[in-house]
Amino acid sequence: MPTNNVASLAFKPITAEQLSQLLEAAIFSSSQPLSMKQLKQQVLGAYQVSSKDIQLAISQLQSFYQERGIELVEVASGFRFQIKMELVEDIAPLNQEKPQKYSRATLETLALIAYRQPITRGEIEDIRGVSVSSHIMKSLLEREWIKIVGHKEVPGKPSMYATTKTFLDYFGLKSLAQLPDLMPMTESTIVNDAMHDIIESQQSDTQSKETETKQ
Repeated sequence: MPTNNVASLAFKPITAEQLSQLLEAAIFSSSQPLSMKQLKQQVLGAYQVSSKDIQLAISQLQSFYQERGIELVEVASGFRFQIKMELVEDIAPLNQEKPQKYSRATLETLALIAYRQPITRGEIEDIRGVSVSSHIMKSLLEREWIKIVGHKEVPGKPSMYATTKTFLDYFGLKSLAQLPDLMPMTESTIVNDAMHDIIESQQSDTQSKETETKQ
């Protein structure tokens, strides 16, 4: 029978500087945000590092990048590096692909789901005063910005929609509580222009990060 190898279970030593470097490299190289659990289990599994140690190292990295062109931020799915928003417009010419344009109907539908979730398609149509095309709902579902979270207990049991972590990640948000305040909603003022601006700038930011990572 195989014997237990105690030595193989021992954690490797790591200094605070090495921890910072490893976290920086892992987060920067990842195409997706990395959660605290992922960092601890997948990146630091061989080291005896506590969540407090990781959080301290991340806070120090965030302070270090405050005066630089990129920043380390926490979104719904974890931590990621991104180009600072005030620089996005200047580096936009480096991107070969132009950000996708979204129709006002799509933006209004997304905004209503974000601010009034869970909400049914029928309720969205009642507020907007027009029907919501299947293409819009399909597009938002395929982008994984929204998901079906249940069915309303009314005749027909229509699906209820809510936003996802992917939606929060895309807009650089940690939670729905960070959504910008809107003016009081009426049927004629469903969404403010900031939603469109955020989509375009965030797309440019994401594309710029991908370009930088590939170089």
